[in-house]
Amino acid sequence: MSINRFTLQLDEIKAAYAAEPNPTLEVRLERIGRIEQMIAANEEKICKVLAADFGTRHSIESRLLEFQMIYQACKHVRKHLKEWMKPQLVSTPGFLGSSHAWTQMQSMGVVGIMSPWNYPVQLALVPAIAAFAAGNRVWLKPSERSSRTSGFLATLIQEYFHPSEFCVSAGGTEVAESFASLPFDYLFFTGSAEIGKKVMRAAADHLTPLTLELGGKSPAIVNSSAKLKDAAASIAYGKLVNGGQTCIAPDYVLIHASDCDAFIQELQHAAQKQFANPEELTSAIDGHQLSRWHQLVQDAIDRGAQAIPLISSAENSSPPFIPVALLNVSEDALIMQEEVFGPILPIVAINDIDSTIRYINERPLPLALYWFGKNKEVMQRILNETRSGGVTINDTLLHAGIEDLPFGGVGASGMGAYHGKVGFDTFSHRKSVLEVRGFFGLNLLRGTQLARPPYGNGVERLLRWLK
Repeated sequence: MSINRFTLQLDEIKAAYAAEPNPTLEVRLERIGRIEQMIAANEEKICKVLAADFGTRHSIESRLLEFQMIYQACKHVRKHLKEWMKPQLVSTPGFLGSSHAWTQMQSMGVVGIMSPWNYPVQLALVPAIAAFAAGNRVWLKPSERSSRTSGFLATLIQEYFHPSEFCVSAGGTEVAESFASLPFDYLFFTGSAEIGKKVMRAAADHLTPLTLELGGKSPAIVNSSAKLKDAAASIAYGKLVNGGQTCIAPDYVLIHASDCDAFIQELQHAAQKQFANPEELTSAIDGHQLSRWHQLVQDAIDRGAQAIPLISSAENSSPPFIPVALLNVSEDALIMQEEVFGPILPIVAINDIDSTIRYINERPLPLALYWFGKNKEVMQRILNETRSGGVTINDTLLHAGIEDLPFGGVGASGMGAYHGKVGFDTFSHRKSVLEVRGFFGLNLLRGTQLARPPYGNGVERLLRWLK
């Protein structure tokens, strides 16, 4: 699709928005309800196209990590949107008499959403729900790497929405570049930091405000006070669900050297217990991703690392990739420089809290951080002295599922946040309004009257009063 066709299409959507710039509560909820109905009526079909894209992806995993996040977002908006839309009164200084001030939330206009392939339904529709809640129109560009799911989602959206409400454009790099270059009123991107930089540069040409949901190397810290069995079970799940292709998956583990061997044993036990059935372990999205996993492991081994299989393959089976933990990994190995995004878990031996904090802070800020232990003093040091997008304590992933918690990165892991009220705020403009009135409702000493020239004793008295 040419850039001219894109521009004409955006003009059409903006014209539709201009005809209804402040949709009612009922209109917003009805649009969000259609998303919910669309997913509920097509769960089985969506699970099949997701499995076709990934090769192996269990339907329960799709229902749990894709659909439930969507249903939860819809339910939360229904419960709170009326309150979110209300104007908020603010106090005014005494010299403004009976004037009163407030803020009111106003929609931005047309929101562009660029969604990724790892959770191609959830990460397309949850931002759209927030954008609709704020009163906007939405144009979605889904990932071409999950082409079957993206295509089917586009078909469903066309069935349930008029293109001036919710539009979808599928396609590859050329489409993505044209899409990011459009003068949206807001642009929301989820994906890699490398592509995020390109999106930000394109948005800058139009001064388009944007949110970048990126990733990074999210650490899991296993303190000496932790119960290793429980920590290993949580980390195994967080690392291996969706085949490790999760932006907030634990990227590496920091643990005391004396606990390494016992932790590895518990990790193997947990992984085997949870993912022994090969049909429940999601595959790499494509051959390129699978080749990258093999490259990361081989590069680490070539630099002296020890690879420890986490799951025993069944007899007479040869899976394309067996999840592994890596010990004694060189800091210059590729896997310590790049986000893993796969079922590979480096274990880093570290012997004190100061070294742990320093290790994390010397690297780009992560999207998530996980801490395991019972020592509250150490926990507070981790919370206070490190920075990350979000934190789950004594488990993994779950902070992203709480609608009242903002979800987003910091520094290299992104900018901006969404989910719940924060998502509504992200896609809204908070307009400041002041209604000027005189004292006691009269025209006496109203507004700027006391400050107007010619300047004299009255203005001098006003300045003294304002100090």
